[in-house]
Amino acid sequence: MPELPEVETMVVGLRESVLGQRVRRVRVFCDRLRCQTSPAELRKVQGGRVIGLSRKGKFLLFHLSNGSMLVFHLRMTGKLLLVPSDNPLTKRDRLRLDFSDWGWALSFEDTRRFGSLDVLDGWGSGSGLLKELGPDALLIDLAAFRELLADSHRPVKALLLDQRAIAGLGNIYVDESLHRAGVHPLTPAAEIGAPQARRLHTAMHKILRKAIDCHGSSVSDYRDSNNRPGSFQKHHLVYQRSGEPCTTCGESIEHIRVCGRGTHICPICQKR
Repeated sequence: MPELPEVETMVVGLRESVLGQRVRRVRVFCDRLRCQTSPAELRKVQGGRVIGLSRKGKFLLFHLSNGSMLVFHLRMTGKLLLVPSDNPLTKRDRLRLDFSDWGWALSFEDTRRFGSLDVLDGWGSGSGLLKELGPDALLIDLAAFRELLADSHRPVKALLLDQRAIAGLGNIYVDESLHRAGVHPLTPAAEIGAPQARRLHTAMHKILRKAIDCHGSSVSDYRDSNNRPGSFQKHHLVYQRSGEPCTTCGESIEHIRVCGRGTHICPICQKR
């Protein structure tokens, strides 16, 4: 579930705490962790100092002084939590990073075990599993966004969910952006005219920035690195509000399926 605002919130919070810390030990629970890297490769990060944290789409990147990069993808229920170093392990733990001369550790918890971790050599984000990601949803400019829409005849929701087309969006922020722009999610992307494309681009950026200010949306398991919930769910206009009145027109919010994904719309504000 964590999307761009939730991952950005984690990056900002972790920068304040783990930046400059040296990794003393990596404890990996291989039967619980989706990982393309061997335990031996993971242990090579030991001794590296965290010299940078960044985000690419929904991926969270730890840049280490020894040239390695830890790449986390939290997917549905993954969390990166700061815990006291002497905290006992739980059945949710997938990995634990212990730091030198610091009383805190970083725990990767994942109840449903969909989250993943990989180690890349070098700090470039254009290699490995990050190579195919499209432009970041928070950074894409209007001209590139209009070109993205014009080149696709897929339903606009399917396009916006495709991380190879535009990175960082998921169900929450696509539904909210389309609603605020008055665009039906089944509209072929190429049929969205210039005024609508501008409204959608503006709505998407405003929503993402507001959600970051609110530390993300906590609609299920999401918590930041200090185990605190976000609050942007209080500002949702359609997502998970099926049957409730639209705040604009009063019509009941509907739940439909778009390309196999649950989708929330107002049938009046988002006429097809």
